Amino acid sequence: MAYVVPTEFVTRMVDAGESKLLMSTRDTLIRAYMAGAILALAAAFAVTVSVNTGNPLLGAVLFPVGFILLYLMGFDLLTGVFTLVPLAVLDKRPGATWAGVLRNWTLVFCGNFAGALTVAVFMAVIFTFGFSEAPNAVGQKIGHIGEGRTVGYAAHGAAGMLTLFIRGVLCNWMVSTGVVAAMMSTTVSGKAIGMWMPVMVFFYMGFEHSIVNMFLFPSGLMLGGQFTVMDYLVWNEIPTVLGNLVGGLTFVGLSLYATHVKTAPKRVLG
Repeated sequence: MAYVVPTEFVTRMVDAGESKLLMSTRDTLIRAYMAGAILALAAAFAVTVSVNTGNPLLGAVLFPVGFILLYLMGFDLLTGVFTLVPLAVLDKRPGATWAGVLRNWTLVFCGNFAGALTVAVFMAVIFTFGFSEAPNAVGQKIGHIGEGRTVGYAAHGAAGMLTLFIRGVLCNWMVSTGVVAAMMSTTVSGKAIGMWMPVMVFFYMGFEHSIVNMFLFPSGLMLGGQFTVMDYLVWNEIPTVLGNLVGGLTFVGLSLYATHVKTAPKRVLG
Protein backbone atom coordinates (compact mmCIF):
# COMPACT_ATOMS: atom_id res chain seq x y z
CA MET A 1 0.00 0.00 0.00
CA ALA A 2 3.04 2.25 -0.53
CA TYR A 3 3.73 3.01 3.14
CA VAL A 4 5.18 6.44 3.91
CA VAL A 5 7.56 6.56 6.90
CA PRO A 6 6.76 8.90 9.83
CA THR A 7 9.46 11.47 9.08
CA GLU A 8 7.93 11.93 5.64
CA PHE A 9 4.23 11.92 6.51
CA VAL A 10 4.72 14.32 9.43
CA THR A 11 6.42 16.73 7.02
CA ARG A 12 3.33 16.32 4.83
CA MET A 13 1.22 17.25 7.84
CA VAL A 14 3.12 20.54 8.18
CA ASP A 15 2.86 21.15 4.44
CA ALA A 16 -0.90 20.55 4.59
CA GLY A 17 -1.23 22.92 7.53
CA GLU A 18 0.63 25.63 5.63
CA SER A 19 -1.52 25.13 2.53
CA LYS A 20 -4.75 25.42 4.51
CA LEU A 21 -3.50 28.44 6.44
CA LEU A 22 -2.68 30.40 3.27
CA MET A 23 -5.80 29.34 1.33
CA SER A 24 -8.18 32.03 0.07
CA THR A 25 -11.33 32.81 2.03
CA ARG A 26 -13.54 31.61 -0.83
CA ASP A 27 -11.84 28.22 -1.16
CA THR A 28 -11.69 27.73 2.61
CA LEU A 29 -15.43 28.31 2.94
CA ILE A 30 -16.36 26.12 -0.03
CA ARG A 31 -14.24 23.22 1.18
CA ALA A 32 -15.51 23.57 4.75
CA TYR A 33 -19.15 23.75 3.61
CA MET A 34 -18.84 20.58 1.55
CA ALA A 35 -17.02 18.76 4.33
CA GLY A 36 -19.77 19.61 6.83
CA ALA A 37 -22.48 18.54 4.41
CA ILE A 38 -20.88 15.22 3.50
CA LEU A 39 -20.12 14.32 7.11
CA ALA A 40 -23.71 15.17 8.04
CA LEU A 41 -25.00 12.85 5.33
CA ALA A 42 -22.71 10.11 6.65
CA ALA A 43 -24.08 10.65 10.15
CA ALA A 44 -27.68 10.48 8.87
CA PHE A 45 -26.78 7.30 7.00
CA ALA A 46 -25.17 5.70 10.05
CA VAL A 47 -28.12 6.51 12.33
CA THR A 48 -30.52 5.15 9.68
CA VAL A 49 -28.55 1.91 9.44
CA SER A 50 -28.44 1.59 13.23
CA VAL A 51 -32.19 2.14 13.61
CA ASN A 52 -33.27 -0.06 10.70
CA THR A 53 -31.00 -2.97 11.60
CA GLY A 54 -30.97 -2.58 15.37
CA ASN A 55 -27.19 -2.89 15.19
CA PRO A 56 -25.23 0.26 16.18
CA LEU A 57 -21.94 -1.44 15.31
CA LEU A 58 -23.00 -1.74 11.67
CA GLY A 59 -23.76 1.97 11.55
CA ALA A 60 -20.33 2.72 13.00
CA VAL A 61 -18.63 0.41 10.50
CA LEU A 62 -20.26 2.26 7.59
CA PHE A 63 -20.00 5.84 8.89
CA PRO A 64 -16.33 6.31 7.81
CA VAL A 65 -17.40 6.22 4.16
CA GLY A 66 -18.34 9.91 4.40
CA PHE A 67 -15.12 10.87 6.15
CA ILE A 68 -13.04 9.08 3.54
CA LEU A 69 -14.89 10.70 0.64
CA LEU A 70 -14.56 14.24 1.96
CA TYR A 71 -10.85 13.70 2.66
CA LEU A 72 -10.17 12.34 -0.81
CA MET A 73 -11.97 15.33 -2.34
CA GLY A 74 -9.78 17.74 -0.40
CA PHE A 75 -12.49 19.21 1.84
CA ASP A 76 -11.73 20.45 5.36
CA LEU A 77 -13.19 19.68 8.77
CA LEU A 78 -12.60 21.81 11.85
CA THR A 79 -11.21 18.76 13.63
CA GLY A 80 -8.51 18.36 10.97
CA VAL A 81 -7.43 22.00 10.83
CA PHE A 82 -7.23 22.07 14.64
CA THR A 83 -4.45 19.51 14.30
CA LEU A 84 -2.63 20.55 11.14
CA VAL A 85 -2.73 24.34 10.79
CA PRO A 86 -0.83 25.26 13.98
CA LEU A 87 2.09 23.12 12.83
CA ALA A 88 2.85 25.66 10.09
CA VAL A 89 3.35 28.34 12.73
CA LEU A 90 5.44 26.09 14.96
CA ASP A 91 7.60 25.20 11.97
CA LYS A 92 8.02 28.92 11.19
CA ARG A 93 6.68 28.63 7.66
CA PRO A 94 6.65 31.97 5.76
CA GLY A 95 3.42 33.90 6.33
CA ALA A 96 2.18 31.55 9.05
CA THR A 97 0.88 33.44 12.10
CA TRP A 98 -1.42 32.68 15.02
CA ALA A 99 -3.82 35.32 13.71
CA GLY A 100 -3.94 33.34 10.48
CA VAL A 101 -4.63 30.16 12.44
CA LEU A 102 -7.60 31.76 14.22
CA ARG A 103 -8.89 33.09 10.90
CA ASN A 104 -8.72 29.62 9.36
CA TRP A 105 -10.43 27.97 12.32
CA THR A 106 -13.25 30.55 12.27
CA LEU A 107 -13.86 30.20 8.54
CA VAL A 108 -13.83 26.40 8.68
CA PHE A 109 -16.20 26.40 11.67
CA CYS A 110 -18.65 28.64 9.80
CA GLY A 111 -18.41 26.58 6.61
CA ASN A 112 -18.81 23.27 8.42
CA PHE A 113 -21.82 24.57 10.33
CA ALA A 114 -23.51 25.88 7.19
CA GLY A 115 -23.00 22.58 5.38
CA ALA A 116 -24.19 20.46 8.29
CA LEU A 117 -27.21 22.71 8.86
CA THR A 118 -28.20 22.45 5.20
CA VAL A 119 -28.28 18.67 5.44
CA ALA A 120 -30.08 18.86 8.80
CA VAL A 121 -32.91 20.80 7.14
CA PHE A 122 -33.02 18.42 4.16
CA MET A 123 -33.14 15.32 6.38
CA ALA A 124 -35.78 16.84 8.67
CA VAL A 125 -37.94 17.37 5.58
CA ILE A 126 -37.44 13.74 4.58
CA PHE A 127 -38.08 12.33 8.07
CA THR A 128 -41.37 14.27 8.37
CA PHE A 129 -42.63 14.37 4.77
CA GLY A 130 -42.05 18.12 4.61
CA PHE A 131 -43.06 18.66 8.26
CA SER A 132 -46.53 17.35 7.48
CA GLU A 133 -46.40 14.45 9.94
CA ALA A 134 -44.57 13.21 13.02
CA PRO A 135 -40.93 12.16 12.54
CA ASN A 136 -40.31 8.58 11.46
CA ALA A 137 -38.26 6.17 13.58
CA VAL A 138 -34.94 7.60 12.45
CA GLY A 139 -36.10 11.16 13.10
CA GLN A 140 -37.28 10.20 16.58
CA LYS A 141 -33.91 8.59 17.30
CA ILE A 142 -32.05 11.76 16.30
CA GLY A 143 -34.30 13.79 18.59
CA HIS A 144 -33.51 11.46 21.51
CA ILE A 145 -29.77 11.66 20.77
CA GLY A 146 -30.02 15.44 21.06
CA GLU A 147 -31.73 15.17 24.44
CA GLY A 148 -29.38 12.60 25.92
CA ARG A 149 -26.25 14.44 24.85
CA THR A 150 -27.31 17.89 26.11
CA VAL A 151 -29.69 17.79 29.07
CA GLY A 152 -28.29 14.33 29.82
CA TYR A 153 -24.90 15.87 30.51
CA ALA A 154 -26.45 18.88 32.27
CA ALA A 155 -28.17 16.57 34.75
CA HIS A 156 -24.72 15.56 36.03
CA GLY A 157 -23.48 19.13 36.45
CA ALA A 158 -19.69 19.57 36.52
CA ALA A 159 -19.16 15.82 36.16
CA GLY A 160 -21.29 15.87 33.02
CA MET A 161 -19.29 18.78 31.59
CA LEU A 162 -16.02 16.96 32.31
CA THR A 163 -17.33 13.81 30.65
CA LEU A 164 -18.44 15.79 27.60
CA PHE A 165 -15.06 17.51 27.31
CA ILE A 166 -13.12 14.23 27.60
CA ARG A 167 -15.32 12.63 24.96
CA GLY A 168 -14.45 15.58 22.72
CA VAL A 169 -10.73 15.06 23.41
CA LEU A 170 -10.90 11.33 22.63
CA CYS A 171 -12.96 11.97 19.52
CA ASN A 172 -10.41 14.15 17.80
CA TRP A 173 -7.56 11.98 19.02
CA MET A 174 -9.16 9.29 16.86
CA VAL A 175 -10.38 11.47 13.98
CA SER A 176 -7.07 13.28 13.58
CA THR A 177 -5.30 9.94 13.74
CA GLY A 178 -7.46 9.04 10.74
CA VAL A 179 -6.39 12.22 8.94
CA VAL A 180 -2.74 11.41 9.58
CA ALA A 181 -3.22 7.74 8.68
CA ALA A 182 -4.33 8.84 5.22
CA MET A 183 -0.91 10.44 4.76
CA MET A 184 0.83 7.16 5.52
CA SER A 185 -0.03 5.78 2.08
CA THR A 186 0.13 7.00 -1.50
CA THR A 187 -2.72 4.78 -2.72
CA VAL A 188 -6.48 5.33 -2.41
CA SER A 189 -6.99 1.91 -0.82
CA GLY A 190 -4.20 2.52 1.68
CA LYS A 191 -5.62 5.89 2.64
CA ALA A 192 -9.13 4.47 3.05
CA ILE A 193 -7.96 1.58 5.23
CA GLY A 194 -5.86 3.91 7.36
CA MET A 195 -8.79 6.27 7.98
CA TRP A 196 -11.43 3.62 8.56
CA MET A 197 -10.49 2.17 11.95
CA PRO A 198 -9.99 5.31 14.09
CA VAL A 199 -13.10 7.00 12.66
CA MET A 200 -15.17 3.88 13.32
CA VAL A 201 -13.85 3.78 16.90
CA PHE A 202 -14.92 7.37 17.64
CA PHE A 203 -18.42 6.87 16.22
CA TYR A 204 -19.17 3.58 17.95
CA MET A 205 -17.78 4.74 21.30
CA GLY A 206 -20.08 7.77 21.32
CA PHE A 207 -17.29 10.33 21.43
CA GLU A 208 -18.27 13.93 20.68
CA HIS A 209 -17.45 15.31 17.22
CA SER A 210 -18.22 19.01 16.79
CA ILE A 211 -19.20 18.76 13.11
CA VAL A 212 -21.32 15.62 13.45
CA ASN A 213 -23.09 17.43 16.28
CA MET A 214 -23.71 20.42 14.00
CA PHE A 215 -26.03 18.03 12.15
CA LEU A 216 -27.46 15.92 14.97
CA PHE A 217 -28.54 18.69 17.30
CA PRO A 218 -30.14 21.18 14.88
CA SER A 219 -31.88 18.13 13.39
CA GLY A 220 -33.00 17.08 16.84
CA LEU A 221 -34.47 20.51 17.51
CA MET A 222 -36.41 20.40 14.24
CA LEU A 223 -37.62 16.87 14.99
CA GLY A 224 -39.08 17.57 18.42
CA GLY A 225 -36.13 16.95 20.72
CA GLN A 226 -36.79 18.26 24.24
CA PHE A 227 -33.82 20.59 24.57
CA THR A 228 -33.04 24.18 23.60
CA VAL A 229 -30.51 25.96 21.41
CA MET A 230 -28.76 27.13 24.58
CA ASP A 231 -28.64 23.53 25.86
CA TYR A 232 -26.99 22.56 22.60
CA LEU A 233 -24.40 25.33 22.71
CA VAL A 234 -23.51 25.19 26.42
CA TRP A 235 -23.93 21.48 27.06
CA ASN A 236 -22.50 20.18 23.82
CA GLU A 237 -21.10 22.28 20.97
CA ILE A 238 -18.78 24.67 22.84
CA PRO A 239 -17.22 22.07 25.18
CA THR A 240 -16.97 19.64 22.26
CA VAL A 241 -15.10 22.16 20.12
CA LEU A 242 -12.65 22.78 22.97
CA GLY A 243 -12.20 19.06 23.57
CA ASN A 244 -11.67 18.43 19.86
CA LEU A 245 -9.00 21.16 19.81
CA VAL A 246 -7.12 19.71 22.76
CA GLY A 247 -7.38 16.12 21.55
CA GLY A 248 -6.27 16.68 17.98
CA LEU A 249 -3.53 19.20 18.60
CA THR A 250 -2.04 17.64 21.74
CA PHE A 251 -2.26 13.91 21.15
CA VAL A 252 -1.75 13.90 17.37
CA GLY A 253 -0.28 17.08 15.90
CA LEU A 254 2.16 18.14 18.60
CA SER A 255 3.20 14.64 19.62
CA LEU A 256 4.08 13.59 16.07
CA TYR A 257 5.75 16.91 15.27
CA ALA A 258 7.81 16.83 18.46
CA THR A 259 9.23 13.38 17.89
CA HIS A 260 9.53 13.19 14.10
CA VAL A 261 10.40 16.78 13.09
CA LYS A 262 11.87 18.38 16.20
CA THR A 263 13.57 15.16 17.21
CA ALA A 264 15.67 15.31 20.38
CA PRO A 265 19.45 14.74 20.03
CA LYS A 266 20.53 11.12 20.11
CA ARG A 267 22.10 9.78 23.27
CA VAL A 268 25.85 9.56 23.39
CA LEU A 269 27.02 6.17 24.64
CA GLY A 270 30.26 5.48 26.42
